[in-house]
Amino acid sequence: MSFTFVSGDPALDLTGTVLSRRDQPVDLLTAPVDLERWVAACDGLPDRVTADGQTFESALSLREALYRLALDRVLERPFDPGSLDLVNGTAAGPPCTFELRDTGLHASGDLPAVLSQLARSGITLLADPHACLKECGRPACTRIYLDRSRGARRAWCGMEECGNRVKAAAYRARRRGSG
Repeated sequence: MSFTFVSGDPALDLTGTVLSRRDQPVDLLTAPVDLERWVAACDGLPDRVTADGQTFESALSLREALYRLALDRVLERPFDPGSLDLVNGTAAGPPCTFELRDTGLHASGDLPAVLSQLARSGITLLADPHACLKECGRPACTRIYLDRSRGARRAWCGMEECGNRVKAAAYRARRRGSG
């Protein structure tokens, strides 16, 4: 199973590890090793962390709190107080260490530092009044993404998966209608 990083922010990409939250949710993080693989695949995070049962559960709790806050922002409603407390508390944790190298940016830290970094990223994003957050326009997808397109006209979390599915369904519907 591979992970998709199309949300425009690592905190939103973490929330996107649950697919289709409305219909039949599919959780891509079912064991600590899945979280380790996700962190390693996410740009800007340390490439080698280990997760035990407790930090894995902390990551899942952070993911759900970030999702609730992002959805609150999309739906223009007040933030959920419990989610705010969890995200703010996690952000107060130990930071990752970043170094500039000839090969680019190198991040290091353990999983609590990664979770703290993700919480900070989410806070920065959700506090930005100019950030345009949207939920994917494909009915079965519940991914929330940062729309940086010109005129904020982006309709799907990603073209490769959701955009192509919506366009292919529309094409099939037009073909059926003309035949």
